[in-house]
Amino acid sequence: QVQLVETGGGLVQAGDSLRLSCVASGDTLGMYGMGWFRQAAGKEREYVAAINSNGLRTHYSDSAQGRFTIYRDNGKNTLYLQMNSLKPEDTAVYVCAAGRIVTSTFGYDFWGQGTQVTVSS
Repeated sequence: QVQLVETGGGLVQAGDSLRLSCVASGDTLGMYGMGWFRQAAGKEREYVAAINSNGLRTHYSDSAQGRFTIYRDNGKNTLYLQMNSLKPEDTAVYVCAAGRIVTSTFGYDFWGQGTQVTVSS
């Protein structure tokens, strides 16, 4: 069983940057593929980015490609999402997820509660 806790959200202006963190407990994070998802108010959950267990392979949604970077520090049991050039449409609750066998968008077994990111224009 893995528990995931996200931090780092907040209120920023368009063009600013934020770094989200997701700290895992209960198991060794290095055994899991990880991903970031987001859900805006009134919308379905949306895939953002994924990273494999050793951090050597990453994948991004079209909206995240070129602006966001997903990376991990397995020694610290922590996943990160560096978000640059933020836009108002990036406003959402950002959630991290973990799974033993995942593709970019499927197979996640454990989910965090999320952290709110609000981008003002």
